[in-house]
Amino acid sequence: MPEGEPTPAASATPVASSAAAAAQTRPAPPAPTAPPAPAGHTREAAGASGPVIAALVAGQLGLHSAMAGLRMAAPLQALGDGYSTWAVGILLALFAAAPVLVSLPAGRLADRHGYHRPVRYAVFVSSAGMLLAVLATYAAGPMRFALLCVAAALAGAGANTGMLTIQRSAGLAARDGTERVRVFSWLGIAPSFSNVLGPVAVGFTIDGYGFRAGYVLLLALPLLTVLSARRVPRLPGHARSAAAGRRRAWDLLESVELRRLLVVNWLMSMGWDVHTFAVPVLGHERGFDASTIGLILGSFTLAVTGVRVVIPLLAHRLRQTTVLHWAMIWAAAVFAAYPLAPNPWLMGTLAAALGLALGSVQPMIMSMLHQVTPDARHGEALALRSMAMNTSSTLMPLLFGATGALVGAAALFWAVGGAVGAGSRLARRLGTVA
Repeated sequence: MPEGEPTPAASATPVASSAAAAAQTRPAPPAPTAPPAPAGHTREAAGASGPVIAALVAGQLGLHSAMAGLRMAAPLQALGDGYSTWAVGILLALFAAAPVLVSLPAGRLADRHGYHRPVRYAVFVSSAGMLLAVLATYAAGPMRFALLCVAAALAGAGANTGMLTIQRSAGLAARDGTERVRVFSWLGIAPSFSNVLGPVAVGFTIDGYGFRAGYVLLLALPLLTVLSARRVPRLPGHARSAAAGRRRAWDLLESVELRRLLVVNWLMSMGWDVHTFAVPVLGHERGFDASTIGLILGSFTLAVTGVRVVIPLLAHRLRQTTVLHWAMIWAAAVFAAYPLAPNPWLMGTLAAALGLALGSVQPMIMSMLHQVTPDARHGEALALRSMAMNTSSTLMPLLFGATGALVGAAALFWAVGGAVGAGSRLARRLGTVA
């Protein structure tokens, strides 16, 4: 009926008209309000507060320190038992190979259930690995080595599951891109501290009390993750619809921006791997002693940590794609100059310069990855990134070893530097993301 036309009931009789008027003067019942949106489905609901960030950093510190400690101790025990370097290589590969297999299930678990349940699973799996390492000290021969191999796989899987869950929660806790860069910069410091805390603590314990006591210490480290989880809000994950259940994680690669971002991430990760691999080789070729090579690598780690401390202070002034573009050009230049460095002092300076470039990349990539994927699939996107990095870290050293034996360490630096420099064009084309 057209607006303003009287209804038959309103014009029938004066009594009806009076009743209608009285009805209009009564106060209308309050309109029903929509139920509040579930917490956790908006970034504002979480809030990247200081205690939450500290809890996420502590959570990653507990799991990663235990894994890093076992990654140092288990090969030492295997070598002490007389196993070859080839067998130890297999043992070390399991730390990276297991995450490749569990990344996608772990990412989906985080998407569905939020933070606490996946982190509990991660702690359980990591603790089971450390417990097997303790039991290995009671065994001997092939049984001991087998137990250490299973422990390595479980420790790698647990640390990776925790990392994906923590990274997803950190990204959702941030309210915008600038805050996300700050959060991931702080979170990126945890692995650096973990790679010091775990190996140093277990090393001193082994020297004083033996491998069994060292593994017991590592068994206690994931408790830090359990305790810190109390400071993280209990936010629900995203319900998985039937349509979502039919989607594959690889469908995310239909996004051109995500593909470009993963390629940039892989190139910089390859740069990290070649530096770790080739610096000892180059140092050995030039007759440097072990402590000198260690100091060169240490200057790299110190620069990585330092730049991630500074980035939160400058995040509001940084454009993510610009940082990525110039970091890749900077890294390519360092790789070109590295083999030409005549002494350890200059190599250490170049290592620090490379650390500044590579250390600045992860917070930008992690922030942009959360921007180009739906909230409900952040875990899967992080899993794809983790799979690519762990596969690269497993296979690239084999390729570097074969290539370096033929052409030398210098050619490795130049080849990777050329690839990273060429990839800077992809970073510049990510301008629609930032």
